[in-house]
Amino acid sequence: MSSGIRVELKVDADGTCPVTQAVAGTDSATASVSRSIDPGRTGSVTEEFMLEDSAEGVDPTFDDVDEEVEAVFTYGSKTVYRFSRDLGLGCPCECVEEFGCPVVDVHTRDGVLYLVFHAADMGELQEIIVTLREQYPTVDIRRLLRSTGDQGDHDLVFVDRGALTERQREVLERAHKMGYFDHPKGANAGDVADTLDISGTTFTEHLAAAQTKLLDAILEG
Repeated sequence: MSSGIRVELKVDADGTCPVTQAVAGTDSATASVSRSIDPGRTGSVTEEFMLEDSAEGVDPTFDDVDEEVEAVFTYGSKTVYRFSRDLGLGCPCECVEEFGCPVVDVHTRDGVLYLVFHAADMGELQEIIVTLREQYPTVDIRRLLRSTGDQGDHDLVFVDRGALTERQREVLERAHKMGYFDHPKGANAGDVADTLDISGTTFTEHLAAAQTKLLDAILEG
């Protein structure tokens, strides 16, 4: 069995996701989103999303979308809404699925899209991330879960970038981009620190803290 990677992304859809547009004025996060191609309408997709009912009992309005949104089911304090739209609008889910990777879970919060899919390997994942970043202002890898593909029990590694502070992530990303981890090095600690406008000592402290957190996650157990 080949190895694979379960990926959770946070994407600023930049107004291209119909669901984020639909819920933008409701002050609510979607509990779930599902999508299906409508066999009776060529080039059409039907989407459903679930919202928490408002405490005031007021039905939400969906003025930011052209499509008709209708309530189709109620789960206690949550309601499922449905609408149909044309394919090919350039939303992040469609972008990922162009690589043959079905989006298996998706929800929105504060105008941002969170989606989960499985990539066959790191090469495929990198292609998807590069493509998304060419189209959307923010693409953040939230979590990765990797299977080694060995027979028997899989060695699963869970990496949560949320464990890093914003500054630690900035230091780690800048060091990586400048080739600090390459052999031979593309940049030394002083070079990277200068671009961040911090001292070499501060750079080393942030980098060590970030690496420790990542190694703890990878080597745990």
